[in-house]
Amino acid sequence: MTISELIEKRTKAWDAAKAFVETKRDKDGILSDEDAKTYAEMEKKVKDISAEIERMQAMDEMERQLSKPTSTPITGKPMNGKPESKEKTGTASNEYKEAMLTAIRTKFHTISNIMQEGVDADGGYLVPDEYDNRLIEKLKEENIFRKLCHPVSTSGDHKINIAATTPAAAWIDEGEALTWGDATFAQVLLDAHKLHVAIKVTEELLYDSKFNLETFIINAFSKALANAEENAFINGTGSGQPLGILAATGGADVGVTTASSTAITADEIINLIYSLKRPYRKNAAFIMNDQTVAAIRKLKDGDGKYLWQPALVLGEPDKLLGYPVYTSEFMPTIEAGAKTIAFGDFDYYNIGDRGSRSFQELKELFAGNGMVGFVAKERVDGKLVLSEAIKVLKQKA
Repeated sequence: MTISELIEKRTKAWDAAKAFVETKRDKDGILSDEDAKTYAEMEKKVKDISAEIERMQAMDEMERQLSKPTSTPITGKPMNGKPESKEKTGTASNEYKEAMLTAIRTKFHTISNIMQEGVDADGGYLVPDEYDNRLIEKLKEENIFRKLCHPVSTSGDHKINIAATTPAAAWIDEGEALTWGDATFAQVLLDAHKLHVAIKVTEELLYDSKFNLETFIINAFSKALANAEENAFINGTGSGQPLGILAATGGADVGVTTASSTAITADEIINLIYSLKRPYRKNAAFIMNDQTVAAIRKLKDGDGKYLWQPALVLGEPDKLLGYPVYTSEFMPTIEAGAKTIAFGDFDYYNIGDRGSRSFQELKELFAGNGMVGFVAKERVDGKLVLSEAIKVLKQKA
C-alpha cells in the first residue's frame, strides 16, 4: 500500500471515529463504557496508521539519501564562469511544495515540519514559490492590467514620489543675479488591501490521486483573483480596495466628451489620442468593453477605410489607428455619462503586491455535505501615479 493510500485510509478512519462519537453521546454528552472502548480502538487504529505512514516516509527519505551519488559529477565546461546552482530552500523547495499538496489532500490533517517555514500571519500557509509564480503568470494571462501596468513588491507602506512642480530655465544677462525655482514633490501611497477567494472541493476529488489537484487549484484561484483585481483596477473606489483608473478623484483625466450619449465618432477617437501628451503616446494602448469594440470596428475614415486593424500575428492585440486594443468586461458599455474608452501609458498605474499568497482550510464549514473548503488570500493595491498618463473618453451625459 502506498503512502497516499494510507493517508486516505487514515482520513476515512478518523472521520468515522468522529462520526461515531457524535452519534453515541448520551443527553449529557458522555459515551457509555462500551462505546468508549470502541472509540479507543478506532483511535488506536488511526494512530497505528499514522505510525506506519511515518515509517514509510522515513524509509523513502532513507532511500533517497542512499541513492544520491557519493561525488558530484562535473557537468559544466571548465572555466565557464557560471556559478553553481543553489539548492532551493524554504517555500521555494520541492519538499515544501509536496508537503503543501499532501496537506491539502488530507484536509491539513498531515502537516509536515517543513510547512512551519511558511506559516502565514492569519493562520494559513504561504503558497509555494513555484505556485505563486504560476499564479502570477495566470493573473497576467487573465488580467490585462497585470500585462500593461507596473508591478512592485511591497513590505510596508510603499511611497512613490511625484514631481509636483519642476524648476524652469530663464535667460539672464551677464552678471545678473540667478533666479531660483522650488521643486516640490507629491506622494502616492500604495497600501495593501486584502482579497480572498474560497472554493469547495469534494472529499472524493481530494482522495483521488489521479485528479490533478494542483492545476485545478491554480486555475480556480487565479481566475477568480484576476477578475476581482481587474475590476478593482478599473472601477475601484480606493476604500478597502485599489483605486481604479475611472475613479472621479485620483483616476485618469477626461480627454474627450462625446457629442452623443449613445455613439462614438472617428473624430472623437482621434481627439482622444491627441489629448494625451506626446511622451505618453509612445507606449499607449486602448482599453474598452467588447460592446464598444463592436461599435468602433464599424468606423471608417474619410476614404472609406476601416480604422480598425486586425492583428497579423496570433496572440497579438488588434490595433486602432496604430495603437493596440485590449478588452475588459469591466469597462463600462456605451451609455449616457459612462467612461467607455481608456487610452494611455498604463505603466503609470502601479500595482503593489504585499508578500506571498496563502492557502487555508475552512475547517468543518462544509463537513456535513462531504465538501472541503479552501481559501486563497492576497494583499494588493493599485493606483495611477500620474493622472495625465491616461485619458478617458466619456459619453455625453
